[in-house]
Amino acid sequence: MNETTLQVGIVGGYLALSLLVGLLAYRLTDRSAEDYYLASRTLGTVVLLFTTFATLLSAFTFFGGPNTAYGSGPEWILVMGLMDGILFAVLWYVIGYKQWLLGRKHGYVTLGEMLGDRFGSPLLRGLVAAISLFWLFPYVMLQQVGAGTALEALTGGELSYAMGAGIVTVFMIAYVVLAGMRGIAWTDTLQGVFMLVMVWVAALWVLTELGGMGSATARLAESNPEFLSLGGGRYSPQWMLSQAIGIAFGVAMFPQVNQRFFVAGSKKVLKRTFSLWPILVVLLFVPAFMLGAWARGLPINVPENGNVLSILLAEYAPAWFAALVIAGAMAAMMSSSDSMLLSGSSYFTRDLYRPFINPDASSSWEDTLGRIGVAVFAIAAFVASLYSPKAITTIGSTAFGGFAQLALPVIVALYWSRVTRTGMLVGIVGSQAFYLASVFLPFIPSSYAGWLASVVGMVIGLVLTISVSAVTSPAPDEDRNLYFDLHAD
Repeated sequence: MNETTLQVGIVGGYLALSLLVGLLAYRLTDRSAEDYYLASRTLGTVVLLFTTFATLLSAFTFFGGPNTAYGSGPEWILVMGLMDGILFAVLWYVIGYKQWLLGRKHGYVTLGEMLGDRFGSPLLRGLVAAISLFWLFPYVMLQQVGAGTALEALTGGELSYAMGAGIVTVFMIAYVVLAGMRGIAWTDTLQGVFMLVMVWVAALWVLTELGGMGSATARLAESNPEFLSLGGGRYSPQWMLSQAIGIAFGVAMFPQVNQRFFVAGSKKVLKRTFSLWPILVVLLFVPAFMLGAWARGLPINVPENGNVLSILLAEYAPAWFAALVIAGAMAAMMSSSDSMLLSGSSYFTRDLYRPFINPDASSSWEDTLGRIGVAVFAIAAFVASLYSPKAITTIGSTAFGGFAQLALPVIVALYWSRVTRTGMLVGIVGSQAFYLASVFLPFIPSSYAGWLASVVGMVIGLVLTISVSAVTSPAPDEDRNLYFDLHAD
């Protein structure tokens, strides 16, 4: 058996195992929209922790993270591993706990549904869904780009980029359509544990080959001493804080993450999960980013747009182990994409189709339409991944900032009874318009006094939401008490 056959066999075996888990979940899934999208709100601590972990920490952990550390140093451990780990855990409590209470009381499935009900506004509901789908679609596509690129590199080109991305897409459609949230949560738990173990074993393996951590760090100090000092003149405090804030608040509004605020089986489960979150994030990001940083001191050739982790393992580890780690990377990509597909489908069926096309749709029809939507969403993203037009790629790479613009108006709505429908609409539209202009219009600055436009846009959205709400009156159909009469068990 040659190396390519072995490598493809390992990755294929992993994909088949994920599909089997999804088939098992299908046998236990009710044919209702709530069970399909939220597993009937029954997830426990371990499954909720690892499904959020695997869903959020996607291809960036295995490829983007090490590549960033290879090119710029390991400070991103501080930005994403520490600051984001803590910030998102705080937001999980501030936003997630209130959403969980509301979802349990009123049966909400999506963020747009919750806001639309609070403000009596199908327009607001549809707007939140449309904005979310705009930023989500290219991000799904980027996961497929990562999968195709990884398999092409692993097989030395014997499996083409298109074939690799297509295979992963077919597997994702199969088990997401069959199993819904329950199956995704189970496969995410498998994938999350697997990728966490693989990245640590990879780090230990490479360090053993290099003679230990001291030797690897010494080589890095000799080639790039600035990598061992915080900042090193490369990043300003404003830039690092902007990145951490934009990513953490954006993550809280990502549909596939935000919906997990609804699925905890109890208050105790929810609180245990966000308490453990920072520990798990640090455990993953430290070895992944340090592998990229240590690689900078080694005599390896990393071409432009190449994946340093794949090249590092090809040089210092046997082919079968490299295939296992690539399988871990595939796990990261799939565990993000599958949840994005499910959430994207729910946002379309629940917030666009139901209120604007068929308000009387039954739960069983919505369940069927959601499964169809998953397949359509995945195929469209796959086709886009074959072309990767610059505009779509730009949207995907700036998606965290786009989602972050929703966060502060949502927090205001959750905690301030005087916010109005008009204030919400103006705040959301204003901050999105500003951020989109900063991304696509060259004459709009991308930073202000060192602060990135994503954070400035969040402040604009907050100011607009509060100031417009202060001078406008609530509509007659707004329920100002909806969010404030909540009690936990």
